[in-house]
Amino acid sequence: MSLESKKKILVVDDDADFVESVSLFLEHNDFTVLKARDGSQGLKLARMEKPDLILMDVMMNERTEGFFTVQEMRRTPELAATPIFILSALYETQAGFRVKPQSSWLAHDEFVAKPVDMQALLEKIRARLGARQAAGEG
Repeated sequence: MSLESKKKILVVDDDADFVESVSLFLEHNDFTVLKARDGSQGLKLARMEKPDLILMDVMMNERTEGFFTVQEMRRTPELAATPIFILSALYETQAGFRVKPQSSWLAHDEFVAKPVDMQALLEKIRARLGARQAAGEG
C-alpha cells in the first residue's frame, strides 16, 4: 500500500504504553498513526491532520475529558463526520459513573471496552473506513 493511500488514525490517550501498543499494531496493519496525550493536543492534531478515524480515551487529565473533546470535535466542521471510537473501561469500572456503550449523547461511532481486543478493534476500524471509502469519502 502506498504511503499516500494509507488511512490516518489519531490515538488520543494519556497512557503512553497503551498508545504505543495500539500504534505498533495499527502501523503493522498498514495505517498511519498520529498520537496525542490529552484532549487538547488531540483536538489540535485532528484539526491540522484531518485523520480518517479517531480513537479517544475518556479519562485523561480529567475524568470526562474524552467526552468533552468528542463534543468539541463534533462542533468542528471539518471533523464533524470523522468516525470516533471511544476506548474506555469507564462503563465497567467506575463506581457511580456508568455509561452505556450505546449512549447517543456521546456523539461517537463505536464504544470499545478496555482492555481492548486488538483484532476486534481492527475489524471495526476496517469496516468503518471501508464503508466510508465505498461511499466516496476518505
